[in-house]
Amino acid sequence: MLKSRFGALWVGVSAAMVATAVAVPSWAGTCAPSTTCPTTVTFTVSAGDGLEITVPDGPVSIGTGGAGSQVSDEIGTVTVVDDRAALTATWIASVTATDFTTGGGTAAETVPNTAVRYWSGPATSTTGTGTFVAGQLNAASAVVLDQTRTAFSKTTGSGNNSAVWTPTVVVDIPTGAVAGLYTGTVSHSVA
Repeated sequence: MLKSRFGALWVGVSAAMVATAVAVPSWAGTCAPSTTCPTTVTFTVSAGDGLEITVPDGPVSIGTGGAGSQVSDEIGTVTVVDDRAALTATWIASVTATDFTTGGGTAAETVPNTAVRYWSGPATSTTGTGTFVAGQLNAASAVVLDQTRTAFSKTTGSGNNSAVWTPTVVVDIPTGAVAGLYTGTVSHSVA
């Protein structure tokens, strides 16, 4: 019995010594009086959700016109948000369109994407640093959407940023087009 009490006492003393040893703070360095004693401090800047683009919900009507006329209107707000916190925070937003069709989509029921034009207009708002560049500043610089075109871009800068613009789509309705509600897709992407 005496032996087990002594063992229990020894275990208690050992535990106290370990607890004391763990509680002692470690010192980074010792400096002489009247000198600077540095401590390195760090922190992390985390990246957000990355690079994403938001486009208007559809369907969006840009008007009504007869064969041989033109319809045109803004299609709503397009927004690029860059939360990558990148040293080189540049990106290009692209746009393209499908043909527009009605009914069975025959030749007479199709307005080809060669008749569809787009212009971004200037940014309605931006955040962050760097240079934001409109793809097409005005109607005179509208581009045909039969292939992928630059809608907007950011060419310099760093850190988080965003850009918002309200593009206009213009459709030249062919003289041989038949009456009907024509539907197509204008697609944006960003990279």
